[in-house]
Amino acid sequence: MKLSRFTLLPLGLFCTAVWAETELCLVPPELSVSSQALPGNNDIRVKAKEAQIQQDKLAEFSGNVEIQSKQGNIRAQQALIDKTARQLRASGDIAFTDNQIYITSDNMGLDLASGSLSLDNTEYQMLGFVGRGQAEHIDISNQYGIALEEVSFTTCPAGQEDWLIKASSITLAPDEIWGEARNTRFYLGGIPILYLPYFSFPVSEQRQTGLLFPTLSSSDRVGVAFEQPYYWNIAPNYDATFSPRLMSDRGLQLKTEFRYLTQSHNGQLDLEYLHDDRRSDLDEARYFYRFVHQGQLSENWQVSAEINGLSDDNYIVDLGSDFYNRADTHLNQNLQLWYFSDKLNFSAQIRDFEIIGNHPNSYRAIPELKLDYHQDLTSLLRFRFDSELAHFENGEQDSPSATRLHLAPTLSLPLHNSWGEFIAEGTLLQTFYRQSLPEGSTLDESVSRTLGRGRLYGAINFERQIELFGDQMTQTLEPKMQYLYTSYQNQQQIGRYDTSRLLNDYIGLFRGQEFTGLDRISDSNQFTLGLTTRLLDDNDIEQLRLSLGQIFYIGDTRLRDNIRDEDRSALAAELDWRISSKWFVRSQIQLSSVNQRVERSNLSLDYKLADDKLIQLNHRYVRDISGNEIDQVGLTASWPITKNWHWVGRWYKDLSSNRTIESFTGVQYQSCCWALQFVAQRYLSNRFDALGEQSSDEFESGIALQFVFRGFGGKDSARSLLNEGLFGYRHPYFLNN
Repeated sequence: MKLSRFTLLPLGLFCTAVWAETELCLVPPELSVSSQALPGNNDIRVKAKEAQIQQDKLAEFSGNVEIQSKQGNIRAQQALIDKTARQLRASGDIAFTDNQIYITSDNMGLDLASGSLSLDNTEYQMLGFVGRGQAEHIDISNQYGIALEEVSFTTCPAGQEDWLIKASSITLAPDEIWGEARNTRFYLGGIPILYLPYFSFPVSEQRQTGLLFPTLSSSDRVGVAFEQPYYWNIAPNYDATFSPRLMSDRGLQLKTEFRYLTQSHNGQLDLEYLHDDRRSDLDEARYFYRFVHQGQLSENWQVSAEINGLSDDNYIVDLGSDFYNRADTHLNQNLQLWYFSDKLNFSAQIRDFEIIGNHPNSYRAIPELKLDYHQDLTSLLRFRFDSELAHFENGEQDSPSATRLHLAPTLSLPLHNSWGEFIAEGTLLQTFYRQSLPEGSTLDESVSRTLGRGRLYGAINFERQIELFGDQMTQTLEPKMQYLYTSYQNQQQIGRYDTSRLLNDYIGLFRGQEFTGLDRISDSNQFTLGLTTRLLDDNDIEQLRLSLGQIFYIGDTRLRDNIRDEDRSALAAELDWRISSKWFVRSQIQLSSVNQRVERSNLSLDYKLADDKLIQLNHRYVRDISGNEIDQVGLTASWPITKNWHWVGRWYKDLSSNRTIESFTGVQYQSCCWALQFVAQRYLSNRFDALGEQSSDEFESGIALQFVFRGFGGKDSARSLLNEGLFGYRHPYFLNN
């Protein structure tokens, strides 16, 4: 379980990795100081109300003096230029600006020969970065950069210095992303809390090598845990993060992350290792690994990979994961190669799953090859050819393995226009199996299956202008109908390698198949009727969409895996309704045609003023899923308390067992220079026992606190808290915006 962060170590130890927080304070923009009009490298231009020149050696200026030089732009009330000594002195309301810094000062000196600049009694503001402060003296030169004496530094706004650094000196070298400070004192709320003789800190938003903010958390599962990430900026396109994690109940764990990015490839490798878990009965090390890669080999060829693995079923439950949820039942293993063109597509993949818990091993496809081709034969007639070759194994000696070849040529007549569409198509489904069978199997070693499928689909779009609640609206009425016929062949001699039953929501009614994969293709003789109505405003933005649909069966299916008694499917309905700019409703329901009972439903009601100002009520119900009933209600909320304080909460209850299965609350204080976040959580742990069975009665609790100096790393926000836990916030409506 990912917990929020708690930090007590001094600011001076940490660097910025990637800071992408929503800004509460204005970041001064980077300025481009132009000196194209200057005739020479060390020449200057001066504008003033009055000027006095003595024998072409001394020039004295007064009144709104503006000086333009290679070093930057200067404004002052008085200025004196000594041409012989190549010196410039200015005084009175001085303001200096270059590409890095904006400085106000009492008096200033500029060496015209070397280009070095000195200012006294200054206040400064970094440009392109929120840092600012004061200094008794500042020296600026092209060779050495910026040097500040008796200086203060903060990222807080003026008058709100919640944290502050004071140092005897700070230096900012040219083109460096680090500043160096000596004899540094750290103040929090005006109270000194730390002294460091030497301290380096970031002065840009670029990625930098160094320590990131640590995390300190506590939970029933690991005890007190302290994690200290170290970020290594290897190169502009390579980086790594090493995160030792010390847990009071379990020991020391090392988490590593390596990322890479090239012109055509990107990927990430994650490794987690715990050598000796003091709380586990396992005698071996515990680990998790994950590798993902995406690459463009050429204009038409792409490659991808996802490989995951772990040492034991309870790793994610016990130690948490940033990539998988404790309710997940498997880890993905995929290697894929694609070829895309206008008419021909090819893919090759190795597909596998690592099963978590006591579940039957799934079949892996090693490999699975697909070739698709389509061609317009005439202006109306289209030909499509789909093919697949796959070999399936699951690693168990008493289970069959198989090689499957599937060929599916299709001839279609698609007609489309603005008011409707009509599609007539016919498909020949030819599948060959070569099965390796264990002793006593009732399957056949060689199976050839030939099926025919015909499909007629039509839809018409009607629309009219109506007035509703004083607003002009466009209402559409979109009836659609499909007739589907698929011939029958006994398929009991074929094993089930990648096949499971699909769910029939409204979209699924027009899918044309009732199973995933190809091992079971149900015979069908059926009509599907559907109706959708929409309401659109003057800007063609959908305000409401309501859909109803049902399948009507002509005769009974003969496929054993799909025996049904009813003459029609469940009635499927979907509703998306933008009640107002703040209120949204989404609902889906499937109502049995036999006993008029609800088979599945979900309902979401949202009140949303902004991304971080919302309340969501939701309910979901499933009558039968793997022999269990799901009946759950939940509440998710995010709400600002004041300008700086924010609250997030979440609660889910299982109505079938009458118990809360997850509760979460968090508060956050956030200013432009620091943030504090506290969270508390209790949830169902779902831990596996020795037989691989999941517990449904064990709960876990945890609390966490995070403190971050903004501008020095850390990226958590109140919005991110919505996505924590098993039931994260989900955008519930799908209207076209």
